[in-house]
Amino acid sequence: MSNPEKRVARLYATEEFRSLARQRLPKGLFEYVDRGAGDERARGWTQASLDRWRFVPRLLCDVSQRSQDVELFGQRYSAPLAISPTAAAGLLWFEGEIALARAARTAGLPFTLSTSSITSMERVAEAAGPGMWFQLYMWPDRRLSYGLVDRVREAGYGALILTVDTPVLPLRPYNLRNGFGVPIRMTPRNVVDVACHPRWALGTLVPHLLRHGMPRYENYPQGAQASLGVKAKSFANPKNDSCTWDDLHALRRYWKGPLLVKGILSPEDARLALQHGADGVVLSNHAGRNLDSLVAPLDVLPQVADSVGHKLTVLVDSGFASGSDAVKALALGAKAVMLGRAPLYGLGAGGEAGAARVLRMFCEDIERTLALVGCRHPGELSRAHLHDAACAAGLNPARSSP
Repeated sequence: MSNPEKRVARLYATEEFRSLARQRLPKGLFEYVDRGAGDERARGWTQASLDRWRFVPRLLCDVSQRSQDVELFGQRYSAPLAISPTAAAGLLWFEGEIALARAARTAGLPFTLSTSSITSMERVAEAAGPGMWFQLYMWPDRRLSYGLVDRVREAGYGALILTVDTPVLPLRPYNLRNGFGVPIRMTPRNVVDVACHPRWALGTLVPHLLRHGMPRYENYPQGAQASLGVKAKSFANPKNDSCTWDDLHALRRYWKGPLLVKGILSPEDARLALQHGADGVVLSNHAGRNLDSLVAPLDVLPQVADSVGHKLTVLVDSGFASGSDAVKALALGAKAVMLGRAPLYGLGAGGEAGAARVLRMFCEDIERTLALVGCRHPGELSRAHLHDAACAAGLNPARSSP
């Protein structure tokens, strides 16, 4: 057993992986992963939305034959989970995108590669196998995006996720204080920060510099791949405040595989996604990282599931820290749950072994929770298995916070 495997074998909760990752990673990098936008109220509301739901088990049910496998877009997976696109994976561990993709494949789960990853989609597909998903931003120059879609198709990715909730750059004050941005600024603060974390510097940063040079966005279109130490040209920024539903319709005509829209938070937008050709939607508040007063995905999940769940595949992400959290979303109408921070904490704590351990932990907790609420399979879950503590207390869930 390797050192990372030994280190993570004794961890049993997402918070334990978070704590270990916090010790190993520079503060600027850890806070980039861990924190939210603005005053970070959306993070608290997202956690409150998970906490308001309590299980109501059905007892004396035969749950001896349990399964949590799920079909998503014609493919069978071992659990109703998927890996969300996250830009920082390659900075948390050497070749972290490949490590995370391999962990997902071992667990039998779909992995989504971010447009803003620092490992090319071709290298990730070669190392982890075809059939993964890819997350796309729509550039102001649409030709850049379509060129990227061509690469996605040729590399063998099975589904495309269009992220639509970031038309402009969000406010994250801690990144500014830490000097963590693009271009990366070398300040006395972050130089000391890196020097105080030699395991990360020697195990992640130095190997990347020696083998690949300065990190850069390897999946940006040709000509837009400036390194993280160089200010990008204006056309290279994928944040696009002119994107409309017509762009989704055009993308639907160009991409023939499964197409999802990520960032949906209203039944009306979910219906528009359906009308413009989407096969699925991902309810997401970007884990509280874009707007500090966004509604929590679980607060709108029942309405969206009722509105389009019979025609669209409804997924959800943001804030899930355990398998029991995921079961709540499944009972409220989601087909699967996408995980962002939790696998990153595992990756930051122990590389592929850490990410794999987190995913096993989630799968085991889902199976355990299903049995304890009286279900053999996620398909047997319903809202009758949940109690809304906020409504029972006469509270407005949208205003409740820790």
